[in-house]
Amino acid sequence: MKIIDTNSSEFRDEFKEILSRGKMDIEGVSKIVLELLKEIREDGDSALVEQITRFDRWQPQSANDLKVSKDEMKKAYDNIDLELKEALHLAYDRIEDYHKKLMPKTWMDSDENGTILGQKVTPVDRAGLYIPGGKAAYPSSLLMNVIPAQVAGVKEIIVTTPAPDNELNELLLAACHLCKLDSVFKVGGASAIGAMAYGTKSIPKVDVITGPGNIFVATAKKLVYGEVNIDMIAGPSEIGILADESARADYLAIDLLSQAEHDEMASSILITTSKELAKEVSNKVEEFLNNLSRKDIARKSITKRGAIIVTNSMDEAIDLMNQIAPEHLEVVTKEPMNLLNNIKHAGAIFLGENTPEPIGDYIAGPNHTLPTGGTAKFYSPLSVEHFLKKSSIINFSKKGIEQIGKECALIADVEGLTAHAKSVRIRLED
Repeated sequence: MKIIDTNSSEFRDEFKEILSRGKMDIEGVSKIVLELLKEIREDGDSALVEQITRFDRWQPQSANDLKVSKDEMKKAYDNIDLELKEALHLAYDRIEDYHKKLMPKTWMDSDENGTILGQKVTPVDRAGLYIPGGKAAYPSSLLMNVIPAQVAGVKEIIVTTPAPDNELNELLLAACHLCKLDSVFKVGGASAIGAMAYGTKSIPKVDVITGPGNIFVATAKKLVYGEVNIDMIAGPSEIGILADESARADYLAIDLLSQAEHDEMASSILITTSKELAKEVSNKVEEFLNNLSRKDIARKSITKRGAIIVTNSMDEAIDLMNQIAPEHLEVVTKEPMNLLNNIKHAGAIFLGENTPEPIGDYIAGPNHTLPTGGTAKFYSPLSVEHFLKKSSIINFSKKGIEQIGKECALIADVEGLTAHAKSVRIRLED
């Protein structure tokens, strides 16, 4: 694994390359995606069936073939191993409990004049969830998207997931049954995003689309934003690790590889104050690589998108990591909690040597749908908030408008909006 030192003359250029890791060629695929979206918008189900035939290697006879039956989901759930079933239930309960704590509440407050101000929190009517497929199936992503929508109170949840060769992962189907889903469709890529954004006869238009996907999915989400709301534009998975000399090299090495095995484009970055640890981790990465089931993918990722940075101090390490703003950040130091206040940008923060990133992927409770590519500087993890909308509540009494109406009308006058000003003054004159 590549080791670079902040004292090196080449460090600035190498670090600039790390910061640009999140760039996706959205412009390059936009023309293709725009055409696919246009077909869905204009021709609905017929375009959907044609696109699935073109891209997923199977030919639906009609749009009815796209919907997964509840019997299929239940059969898959009944067939999975009891121990695995219990693990899924534990994950469900922990994710639900965490997201319930995030739920904002409607509130109102009044002053001495009887004026009432507040905020009304309401779930969207319908949410569309995209669950990736293809190279791997992710039932954990289903739980992480469905549960916050359910906690938020969304009444109708639409799930789309690709089914190459008309096949779906049995564990994903089992998770659909666990989540008590009614509307699951075998549609992937930009086609799924278009169907949920514009609506077809078989797939209703939604209010918000969440869930990760490939560059075609990310591009489609960006292009339909405004027609519907979206959670974020997510790219390849990534991990950043801050470590001092107290950290175990084998822990760090396997944690770096836990992201590298996701995708050739995944990014794994360790920043440490210890040169000795850097060398040990590099050696351990090589040692572990050959035993991974996805070793070819992991090796390409570690070689092209992985790095170990050696700094002069932990303050310098934290500053660099804040610039990177990683999706996942592990802090593996003697006193990790002491560094928390200095960390400004990260999708999820894992504190201490016994908190590996994969525990957050599956069962800790917080959401694993996180901002990538440095967007943790302005995006937040998927949560109940993405499935809610807020309305301001304003109720003025007679005394209330008399107290501030004059000033309100004055500001309206300055802006040249005479009807605005008169709307207030006419009430002051009564």
